[in-house]
Amino acid sequence: MSIAENLHRITKTLPPGVKLVAVSKTHSVEEIMEAYQTGQRCFAENKAQELSAKQPLLPSDIEWHFIGHLQSNKVKYIAPFVSLIHSVDSLKLLQVIDKEASKNGRTISCLLQFHIAEEDTKFGLDIEEAEEILESKAYRELKNISIAGIMGMATFTDDYDQVRREFRHLKAIFDQLKGKYFAHDPAFREISMGMSDDYEIAVSEGSTLVRIGSSIFGARIYT
Repeated sequence: MSIAENLHRITKTLPPGVKLVAVSKTHSVEEIMEAYQTGQRCFAENKAQELSAKQPLLPSDIEWHFIGHLQSNKVKYIAPFVSLIHSVDSLKLLQVIDKEASKNGRTISCLLQFHIAEEDTKFGLDIEEAEEILESKAYRELKNISIAGIMGMATFTDDYDQVRREFRHLKAIFDQLKGKYFAHDPAFREISMGMSDDYEIAVSEGSTLVRIGSSIFGARIYT
């Protein structure tokens, strides 16, 4: 199936209120344009320099998300244009994003990444670490970031009951943070969970952003 056909097939499975984030990492500008011409406007990359190289070559109305582990010294490459950073896992990184956003006269939306999987390879906070950040004086001093919600990745497994439990846990974290820290903040509304293999489970458990790559573009291309 073509990229366009894949997009149409996936889009039909998503209910209102769930946004498709097309993960274009390792894929070419031409492939991204094929998705764009089908009507897709939200794309995500996981390497700052790859994203900053692609962005000027593509239409200016693309909404770029960053989904990879973001090193502090790479924030400057994406700060001028990125719409949403999914993978914030420390106060230090938030402070750098705030600084670079200020330099560019912007406010950058961010998601707090939580570790919900039974795998040590995944990055992310636990609830105690997140609350420590949100209750800190340093966080309250940040003026150029907006916490728009949370993100997490489930364990890579065929045990879909486990995947569902992990997504349900992430939704519970969202509800806890919303009630305690963001009850009156309409910007805090996103739950980024679900990828090509498990997005339908994620949607049923409350996801608002699904990050889908291989089911749209085919297998990743590594060079």
